[in-house]
Amino acid sequence: MYAAHLAAELARRTGAHLFGMGGERMDEAGVELIAHSSDVAVSGISEVWSKLPVLKQTMRRLSEEAAARKPSLAILTDFPSFHLRLARRLRQNKIRCVCFVAPQFWAWRPWRAKQIGKRFERALCIFPFEEEFYRKAGVPVTFIGHPLVDIAHPSMPRADFLARHSLDAARPVIALLPGSRMNEIQRNLLPILGACEEILRQKRDCQFTLVLAPSITPELVTGVGTSEATLRLKSGGSEHSFRVPAGLNLKIVSGATYDAVSSASAAIVASGTATVETALLGTPMVVVYKVARLTELILRTFIVTRFVAMPNLILGRQVVPELLQQDCTPPRIAAEVLKLLDSPAARDEMLAGLAEVRGKLGTGGAISRAADVIVDMLK
Repeated sequence: MYAAHLAAELARRTGAHLFGMGGERMDEAGVELIAHSSDVAVSGISEVWSKLPVLKQTMRRLSEEAAARKPSLAILTDFPSFHLRLARRLRQNKIRCVCFVAPQFWAWRPWRAKQIGKRFERALCIFPFEEEFYRKAGVPVTFIGHPLVDIAHPSMPRADFLARHSLDAARPVIALLPGSRMNEIQRNLLPILGACEEILRQKRDCQFTLVLAPSITPELVTGVGTSEATLRLKSGGSEHSFRVPAGLNLKIVSGATYDAVSSASAAIVASGTATVETALLGTPMVVVYKVARLTELILRTFIVTRFVAMPNLILGRQVVPELLQQDCTPPRIAAEVLKLLDSPAARDEMLAGLAEVRGKLGTGGAISRAADVIVDMLK
């Protein structure tokens, strides 16, 4: 998403032709896709093993295209485990590299920050505290602000969104954001749906929206002879089915994330960029996340921060509850959501914290500042 906005800005300013790896948004922004990001989208450590063949194939394809075309600059966005290796190959072919959205090495494996300075001509960071971290590691770095400050805004009034999806404005609406990669959704959606079932037992008037990333294709298949439904989700070549609890009447939202989140009374959000989006939209949230057991054991060795959720990391204190791994259970999730719905004090406290988060992320213009840096490099 960030790269698509930057691509559109660079094309407008310079008329340059851009090619590389991306998804639907980058395709719409006019980037020639050599590889599709959904093919390599994976989170975790042990989970990467199943993707190794396609990761290697994609790496080779991008490297060969870059060597043949000799671009003026390579802009590598986030995805550090892949892009650090790609940058090394590109530099061997005398291709200059800029790191757009510097990796969160301050949270885990901080010693890797020096690799950014060795393989990238400049790093662009989106959180204010990252600039000092990278500068101390000897990395040429520029703080540009967070792109979401300009991007994360609803496109329609709440009443219009609710009417479009047949939702009652007088009843609570809970948005479900289980992640943007299929392996995330596999682990997060089951306890989230279980929590919805528990919430309905205690608060029958609740309504639920399942907010899906553009790369996920939904299909709701009604169960034959039962009062339940099966939700089938597809992404790339993978497909998974989930049981939807009876009576949930789940509304599926695709392509309208900000409208869905801003219209919700509360949200259950998988840890990641979606927590920053939800904070900027001012919606109270419960943060959840599960990874494979082996990944958890490895991460515990490397993580150096007290928190995982970005709102908590940004403020240095717990603003939103984090239910991770064994704590990510339907009863725990349901209890935190019900607290936000039933306790005005808890809700107001979280809203005040989310307002602080918004204040820390800058005044906007991050994409424009990133384009300024890159255009100067092209000169």
